[in-house]
Amino acid sequence: MAVDRLLPTQEAEDLISLTREIADRELAPRVDRHENDETYPEGLFALLGKAGLLGLAYPEEYGGGGQPYEVYLQVLEELAARWAAVAVATSVHTLACHPLYAFGTDEQKGRWLPDMLAGAAIGGYSLSEPQAGSDAASLNCKAEAVEGGYRITGTKAWITHGGKADFYALFARTAPGAKGVSCFLAPGATEGLTFGKPERKMGLQAVPTTSAFWDGAVLDADRLIGTEGQGLQIAFSALDNGRLGIAACATGLAQAALDAAVDYANERTTFGRKIIDHQGLGFLLADMAAAVDSARATYLDAARRRDAGRPFSRQASVAKLIATDAAMKVTTDAVQVLGGYGYTRDFPVERHMREAKIMQIFEGTNQIQRLVISRGLAR
Repeated sequence: MAVDRLLPTQEAEDLISLTREIADRELAPRVDRHENDETYPEGLFALLGKAGLLGLAYPEEYGGGGQPYEVYLQVLEELAARWAAVAVATSVHTLACHPLYAFGTDEQKGRWLPDMLAGAAIGGYSLSEPQAGSDAASLNCKAEAVEGGYRITGTKAWITHGGKADFYALFARTAPGAKGVSCFLAPGATEGLTFGKPERKMGLQAVPTTSAFWDGAVLDADRLIGTEGQGLQIAFSALDNGRLGIAACATGLAQAALDAAVDYANERTTFGRKIIDHQGLGFLLADMAAAVDSARATYLDAARRRDAGRPFSRQASVAKLIATDAAMKVTTDAVQVLGGYGYTRDFPVERHMREAKIMQIFEGTNQIQRLVISRGLAR
């Protein structure tokens, strides 16, 4: 079911229509095969880039779409409603472009950003480590200053598009302490950089998540983004945007599960009536619809604050918390609506349920979101 959206401009309405057309033509027919076979959709992200969907939130002067964040997020939701893994990877790519755009020099932005926003170079975000997930200040991966650049040594973990991306927003330690982390724009093809086997995940199988091993690889000095020691500031500023991206992905996933449940409930009959006409099930579907609408309203509120230049960090955490919890509940309820069929791979809702779980975990677990929100209240 097409979502009835309230968009700010005719251009935005045309963009959503284009996104739906591409998603229905290129994503929906391929998702089951790639997710079931755990195969990467070669060429798909280049196609999205050519359509202008990978740089929407960035200015036109660098080749971006110049769209408000509220429009970009609704595009992301439309992608997620067809293929969650592709939408998440698109969100991560947008996240990986943020350090260069927000903290890079004019020379750095002019040199690298156009290809990134056009989808000619796909990005990954490399912050987490095996022992440092939510606690980003405890990073151990080192960046040692050497003649002409930095030597990187250490292990990074949980990298979406790991081994496939053309560049990574890499965070590594240049000095002790919380103010000793720095940010680098690292090429994917770097001598001394290797990747582990893709993680065996519950969902999002078509896009790999891997560890990265830096064995004394050297990055040129101009690959440093911002200043030494500014890494955590850069990382956290990007994560507010990333949380909104995941909120939009979760909402799209929940919408897809709701649509599948409603379609089934309108077709299946028991005791001579469509099952949607039985009050117990009809009320369950109503609660699912309310959860999806609430998730969408929450992420749009945060995005509009961002677009207006107002603080939105707490609202981003609220949106991520509300939308991903909603996705988990709605997808679980969708399986219940379909009964035994919902538990089989003949219908998509079992995949939606598996995909929803990770959304409560990455870009900061929902427990971390509660911590961010409560600290905001204390201030």
